Amino acid sequence: MIRTRSYSLGRTSNPALSEEVFTRAAQGITVDDPMTIRGTVNKTAFLLILLTAAAGFVWATLIGTVDLSQAIPWTLGGAIGGFIVAMIIIFKKTTAPYLAPVYAILQGLFLGAISTIFEMKFPGIVFQAVALTFGTLFALLMAYKSGLIKATENFKLGVVAATGSIGLIYLATFVLGFFGVSIPFIHGNGIIGIGFSLVVVVIAALNLVLDFDFIEKGAEAKAPKYMEWYASFGLLVTLVWLYLEILRLLSKLRSRN
Repeated sequence: MIRTRSYSLGRTSNPALSEEVFTRAAQGITVDDPMTIRGTVNKTAFLLILLTAAAGFVWATLIGTVDLSQAIPWTLGGAIGGFIVAMIIIFKKTTAPYLAPVYAILQGLFLGAISTIFEMKFPGIVFQAVALTFGTLFALLMAYKSGLIKATENFKLGVVAATGSIGLIYLATFVLGFFGVSIPFIHGNGIIGIGFSLVVVVIAALNLVLDFDFIEKGAEAKAPKYMEWYASFGLLVTLVWLYLEILRLLSKLRSRN
């Protein structure tokens, strides 16, 4: 059976789950085997297993080393490779079933190296960051499913605007870094720096709510099956961001001691 659907799923600030992704994907295609929430959950779990395995491999390779410069190849390779693969997936969504696992592995290599660097400086920080990341994920999922948090249009607009502002600040920091200029206070461990990181963590966490809503509506609209992989990839993007921001926040707090 061929069905043609046209629908809008609202806004999401996740660059992988943009507003018209499911709309374009489901126009004029067979939906006898559509996307489901359970399928998306299973694929997200699989990607997390791949990421964890890759991170664990790098962790075991680097932990305890005196020369942390050994982490640079893993960090750069995972970050650059992950970015390239992510761009391919975003612009060619049908590649998600094949490239989403590759992205998860590359991000695992990157996170394994970054986590080792932070752990060597602040023992125990990685366990705390992982626990807080998954604790936040499950807490917000429960709040979303119970209706305590609703992804209204105003809520979406606020999160999208806040995420865009953070993105601009990070872009400015990156560009100014080439000229030896840094934005004062926000990257330090002072009150302003910690406050900034706390705000970023909250915004990153709220992006999970938008992702939950987007995935749910994609399943309701019977998007094609490969979109389960794409949606899982998008959710993984948010989780990686959230983990990194929590790691940064904890490092600022620990460096004050």
